[in-house]
Amino acid sequence: MISDRMAQVLRLLRPGQGSGDGAALAAAGAAALGVDGLAVSLAISGDLTELWWCSTPSSRRFEDLQLTVGEGPGRDAARTGAMVWAPDLDLVRPGRWPALSAEFPALGVRAVFCFPLGVGAARVGVLTAVRDTAGPLSPQQADDGLVLADALTAHFLGGGEPPGQDLDPAQAQQCLQHAVVYQATGMVSVQLAVTLPQALLRLRAHAYSSGRSITDICHDVVARRLRLNPNGNGNNPFPPPSTRTDSP
Repeated sequence: MISDRMAQVLRLLRPGQGSGDGAALAAAGAAALGVDGLAVSLAISGDLTELWWCSTPSSRRFEDLQLTVGEGPGRDAARTGAMVWAPDLDLVRPGRWPALSAEFPALGVRAVFCFPLGVGAARVGVLTAVRDTAGPLSPQQADDGLVLADALTAHFLGGGEPPGQDLDPAQAQQCLQHAVVYQATGMVSVQLAVTLPQALLRLRAHAYSSGRSITDICHDVVARRLRLNPNGNGNNPFPPPSTRTDSP
């Protein structure tokens, strides 16, 4: 049986009841589950997902870090279609997500719960809940999380637009957090004459070694403030337009 709070969240998914307001849905969902952040990522290919909306900076940082290092509970849930819960990240075996585990102390997240969105082989995305304190979800919160994941799956597979469709252009750009990553990957692929997976690895490596998020790095690539050289370093920027010369 779902809680009264979750029943209110599900009403927001009904047409005409606020289904386009991703911010309201994220905030209400996080409150119902008793977590500090909630995010929905939609599946693109394999375990690659696109962050559609998130409720807090902590949930955004967690999603961005998973994309940067290429591993994490959300990636596992997207790939396997199974729930991945880590109620205490301090107790996670370091070898499970080695690159991600190294960032746990500075991340400010102590627990994460990933619910896959999908039916059978049809993978839709992942619902990720993060919390600043360690500890499992209560039985009621776990049931509510499963119900919300099922409702989101039905919404998307039924042809419903992802929550956030009514955002203004500035907000929509913030919702599509990782679209710039795929744009930058294509640019680097052409510039270095490598495959798209290799280009993404180059971007991830540069982001990780520079201590910046992959989203920030990709914004610089797309804005032509940064260009990776064949060694993967970012010390070969585009020359300013005023300094470029055409061959006679």
